[in-house]
Amino acid sequence: MTAPKLPQEFVKLCRNVTAKRARTVIRHILKHGFITTQDIRDKYGYNHPPRAVRDVKENGIPVEMFRVEGSNGRSIAACRFGDPKKARFTKLLGRTAFSKELKQTLIQKFGAKCAIYLEPFAERDLQIDHRIPFEVAGDSPSESFDPEDFMLLCGSANRAKSWSCEHCANWLEKKDPAICRTCYWAFPENCTHIALRPIRRLDIMWSGDEVKSYERLKKRTEELQQEMPAYVKRIIEKNL
Repeated sequence: MTAPKLPQEFVKLCRNVTAKRARTVIRHILKHGFITTQDIRDKYGYNHPPRAVRDVKENGIPVEMFRVEGSNGRSIAACRFGDPKKARFTKLLGRTAFSKELKQTLIQKFGAKCAIYLEPFAERDLQIDHRIPFEVAGDSPSESFDPEDFMLLCGSANRAKSWSCEHCANWLEKKDPAICRTCYWAFPENCTHIALRPIRRLDIMWSGDEVKSYERLKKRTEELQQEMPAYVKRIIEKNL
């Protein structure tokens, strides 16, 4: 597939994106016309291709998905630029504004911890994410970001949020920021739904010496031949 003819202004703005993961995907598409999830994973070493594609979208660049034949003969996902007229470039070019200064501001305000697990992480292991997905709300028209619009997530939580959001009807169709404001993935401390499903969720992580407690819990549920989540719920219900 040859690279399509694109407006020079669109190409120029694409080349101005500096965020490494998004830039990698963009430059490959500019050269080859599209990129497959296999390319993203095998050629560039990004183990979560949907996250890389989402980075491109969050820079305001329209992307559309389609299917191609992979190296093993099976159908795999690929993406290419969508309609350049639908580009939503801002003065800050989406994720290019996710600077070290913004990260430090978030750490000072919320602490060096994951907003989902509520556990401390090394600063290098925390990622900045829009509370309300860029696909839904875009960026503020102002030239500075409000820290309240962002959250710090560990890689695991960020991947889980990405998958859930990308399969949510609000992401795909409605694009109503008000719906996101009551979602677990945006404001876990004050949610009424998870991706429009009337459910609740609590993510718990055991680390350090706490791992011993987890192993004891696991052993106990195996002895009782019970599933761990159900057993934990019964313990909580009993002690409320």
